[in-house]
Amino acid sequence: MTAWREFEAAEPEFAERVRKLFDAHKHKTIATLRADGSPRISGIETVFEDGELVFGSMPNARKGADLRRDPRFALHGATVDPVDGAEAQWPGEAKIAGRVRTEDGERFVADVAEVVHTHLNEAATLLVVEWWTPGGGLRKVERE
Repeated sequence: MTAWREFEAAEPEFAERVRKLFDAHKHKTIATLRADGSPRISGIETVFEDGELVFGSMPNARKGADLRRDPRFALHGATVDPVDGAEAQWPGEAKIAGRVRTEDGERFVADVAEVVHTHLNEAATLLVVEWWTPGGGLRKVERE
């Protein structure tokens, strides 16, 4: 896993697209793991700060307890539907997964394991999934 700044240095254009999607809306969704291993989905706000992806948890919130117990997470940026007739302009959606480091119990810094941008091709005829991992680099598939 890697810090956001290291991912940005490795794939600056891809990182910029993903960051724009995350910065476009205040609210995101995070998946954490409950004590019994089942998933929990919660709303969250994130920021990119000094080359790091950072987010917090209110005191005594379940998502914070989940992350302190098991640091794995999946973060999904806000999504919007493609506009009928203008599907090619749809920016797509972005996801980031990894593990967190806690700085003070309620503030978390992400170590990135995977970054994904799902969008349409220029003709809006194919779904394009691009993803990056520290060991695999940037990859892409197109689907009908």
